[in-house]
Amino acid sequence: MYNDEYDNLSFEEQLHLTEFLIRQRHNQQMFLRRNAQLLQQELSFEAELLEDNPELAQTIHSFNMQEIQSQQQGSFGIMQGDSTPKGQSVWSKFFPGLGGN
Repeated sequence: MYNDEYDNLSFEEQLHLTEFLIRQRHNQQMFLRRNAQLLQQELSFEAELLEDNPELAQTIHSFNMQEIQSQQQGSFGIMQGDSTPKGQSVWSKFFPGLGGN
């Protein structure tokens, strides 16, 4: 990516800035790669946990279905002109740290 501001820099300054940008991009790519690895690990752990605990899987499915219904009802209310705030999400009732109002 060319930047007109490069024209006002000496060759050494341009080189230093280019090296900095390359390092910055590399670090960002490494950060994203590590995040992807951690997410994959988390998903594997979650799959294993749910496989070993069918009751937990059913409970989570039930909560998710309730949350979807709640969201759909809220969206329908908005389309009908109802702008009153809705109650807490299903998940935040059980896990207050998850937020949601």
